[in-house]
Amino acid sequence: MSRFAPLQNDVFLRALQRESTPYTPIWLMRQAGRYLPEYNATRKRAGSFLNLCKNPELACEVTLQPLERFPLDAAILFSDILTVPDAMGLGLYFAEGEGPKFERPVRDEAAVRQLAVPDIGTDLRYVTDAVTTIREALGGRVPLIGFSGSPWTLACYMVEGGGSDDFRTVKTMLYKRPDLMHAILDVTTKAVTQYLNAQIEAGAQTVMIFDSWGGALADGAFQKFSLAYTKRVLAGLKLEAEHRPGERVRVPSIVFTKGGGLWLEEISGAGCDAVGVDWTVNLANARARVGERVALQGNLDPNALFAEPAQIQGEVAKILESFGLPENGVGHVFNLGHGISQYTPPDSVSVLVEAVHEYSRRQRKA
Repeated sequence: MSRFAPLQNDVFLRALQRESTPYTPIWLMRQAGRYLPEYNATRKRAGSFLNLCKNPELACEVTLQPLERFPLDAAILFSDILTVPDAMGLGLYFAEGEGPKFERPVRDEAAVRQLAVPDIGTDLRYVTDAVTTIREALGGRVPLIGFSGSPWTLACYMVEGGGSDDFRTVKTMLYKRPDLMHAILDVTTKAVTQYLNAQIEAGAQTVMIFDSWGGALADGAFQKFSLAYTKRVLAGLKLEAEHRPGERVRVPSIVFTKGGGLWLEEISGAGCDAVGVDWTVNLANARARVGERVALQGNLDPNALFAEPAQIQGEVAKILESFGLPENGVGHVFNLGHGISQYTPPDSVSVLVEAVHEYSRRQRKA
């Protein structure tokens, strides 16, 4: 681990821990992706999305691509949330124009009984190798974020066999056979905990849990089938890591529940350091609701990046003003309210990043 260089820009980590920062840090969900021509070229070279994910050197290459273009304050591991169920033997593949699919969805008692936590060190070694490779290549430029899907979100894909508009199959199991649903969630929770801890051990300086489908649940069901298991993951995480000899550092955690605005107070009490919010949430209201428990991450509508530069700058100002001061903007990480669209002009991202840095610096001097 001594090969990891000292961190040069820790603004993102400080914001997550609600410490004073000279400006508001920014990174973007899906910042390494199809909106960048260089990403598309690397993906073509890899032959497929899965090949790209499973090659640590190529995963490193695409992770660094947005950092070469934009002065972002964090890098995020290039991978996919479905690596964990794939390692469970469900047969992940990507159908052209249809997104991820599983050859063997988990829909009955026999399939549930066969589920087991994968051997992270073997079956997901390519992910931890990518983490270490990226961390070395970053040379301390910015922190590296590791991530996983939440137990509930992974279970949705595992039962549905892919993405879904109505979650009919997984919700049928949830209501008709809650025992099976809890059994799946128990396995995915153990797997996610081990997976994130392995990423921390490999060099991740922050970890994020994407509860992409938590907002599809009814109130009451969300707490029982999503949040309860996210809490278990958070409780099992390594809170410190020794990535350099004799230097123990805090590893903050972020939870993002798309459509989770209704439950901000409960999510903020789950044991994470920061809560990501989607674009439907008013940041001033969110800050008042969570108080000093957590930092907040978000929350520009990704489609705002299709506007003109001056309009993008105006939307940035609205969000930064909404989060507001005092306390030097303590506890805010700027991000989109969901992943960046593949159709986003890269020049718009340049405008966004520059606007966040410049406006937030001016705020602190006002």
